Amino acid sequence: MSLKSLEDEESLTNDIIKLAVRFGGYGYRRITALLRELGWLVNHKRVERIWRREGLKVPKKQPKRGRLWLNDGSIIRLKPERKGHVWAYDFVACRTEDGRPIRMLTVIDEYTRECMAIKVARRIR
Repeated sequence: MSLKSLEDEESLTNDIIKLAVRFGGYGYRRITALLRELGWLVNHKRVERIWRREGLKVPKKQPKRGRLWLNDGSIIRLKPERKGHVWAYDFVACRTEDGRPIRMLTVIDEYTRECMAIKVARRIR
């Protein structure tokens, strides 16, 4: 490499790091596009080489927190194995034609997905 390309490499590396810090969820391909918008004549292979050399990584997406797990890793929710084994309930809110609210308590069988009961009232306590 010539002296010019070494200086060029350092400033390119600095720009890549700045963009990676600013746009943390972007990978090297998107950073390459941003560099081209800034006026750099660079291909994705060169950016990838610098990206790996500098140890840059896109953070992995965090898994959704499961509300069905306890801290010790055990499962709260049972898998339905037969009719009548596991039931689930939910509150549903709605409004009548005149705008007054009503609430419904629904109970379903998880295995058959059949509605077992619905209680409808203005207030459910």
